Amino acid sequence: MLTISESRISPRHTIALVMAGGRGRRLMELTDYYSKPGLDFGGKYRIIDFTLSNCVNSGFRRIMVLTQYNSHKLLEHLQFGWTFLPDKLNEFVHVLPAQQSFDKNAWYSGTADAVYQNLSSIQSANPKNVLILAGDHIYRMDYKAFLQDHLDHEADMSIACLEVARDGAREFGIAQVDADDRIIDFVEKPDDPPAIPGKPDRAFASMGIYMFKAESLYRALIRDAEDPNSGHDFGKDVIPKLVQESRVFAHRFESSCIPNPGHPDPYWRDVGTVDSYWEANMDLTNVLPALNLYDESWPITTHQMQLPPAKFVHAGEMRNGVALSSLVSGACVISGAHVHHSLLSSRVFVHSHARLDGVMVLPDCDIGRHARLRRCILGRDCRIPEGLVVGEDPEEDARRFRRTAGGVTLVTQRMLSHMEP
Repeated sequence: MLTISESRISPRHTIALVMAGGRGRRLMELTDYYSKPGLDFGGKYRIIDFTLSNCVNSGFRRIMVLTQYNSHKLLEHLQFGWTFLPDKLNEFVHVLPAQQSFDKNAWYSGTADAVYQNLSSIQSANPKNVLILAGDHIYRMDYKAFLQDHLDHEADMSIACLEVARDGAREFGIAQVDADDRIIDFVEKPDDPPAIPGKPDRAFASMGIYMFKAESLYRALIRDAEDPNSGHDFGKDVIPKLVQESRVFAHRFESSCIPNPGHPDPYWRDVGTVDSYWEANMDLTNVLPALNLYDESWPITTHQMQLPPAKFVHAGEMRNGVALSSLVSGACVISGAHVHHSLLSSRVFVHSHARLDGVMVLPDCDIGRHARLRRCILGRDCRIPEGLVVGEDPEEDARRFRRTAGGVTLVTQRMLSHMEP
């Protein structure tokens, strides 16, 4: 086992791999031009910023980002916002796009295949451990605590796990553990999820966050690549085999999550549907949101454009520019409109007498006079015509736009362009 002094410097001997190639089909038209990790969140961030900020804040500053689907905008964001780590100190964010090569002429066929195709880049960094992360979740986590747990167990692999209710665990990869949190079985989306010892109503769900001893990872990936029957996925193929023959442990997320005042439950969100994406953003408008973006001890870093302040104009008897219980980003203008319980990203103009309630607005939108919008998401560059009503008539919303089972309406400029005059 490593000594305490060795374990303290071990983040420098770890490579962090951020998996950022997914499309996120359940987000519908929101990912037509952006990959899921590159989507806007919280008015000024991108989803991937949370994983990358966790890395930097935790001291894991040798980072490789694996991209594939619709990667151009994501690459721009990484170039402008994540090139500040000093190469002289061997700190970096390197991007590894999917590409055809001499011995492989196909894109990534699974999460394990994505890592396998970049094995030479990983090995060239000579890490002792490899941290594999999903780039499309919202959470704050100290990966040092995860690494320490991994070292203490002398594990070949550790999986960060979140406690969930058993009756809601069927959509996750579930780890069955013994009394020492060693994983004895791992199943993807089981009909009867195994319970946590001593907690019959709870289960351990994988967060898609893995820590590997480097040599163990290399062996597992090479074997998986040589298996013609494998789907080359960590959850379905690699992990179940490792569990049977190696030391694989569950790491309890509550021991490494960054706490949020007033919210004792660990915060982790997979914003993979329109409903969950809207809900996570709307939560930020609460007085004490479950996710604290104002914690200066654990800052979320992003590329921030130089924009003028938000502006609220007109203060007359019949026309007031007002925003209540809302987040309003730079270069927004609220001109004689009423905004409530909403989140406005950069460069949004809301014209007179418009009313917004429970609306998430992505950048560069223009909302016309007398528009009434409720419980919806406006995609980038929307031009909302004067008097448009969304969120009051479910049938009309479903006819013109995308309306979810949770009652959220997704509006994009392409949908607006196809509306009947």
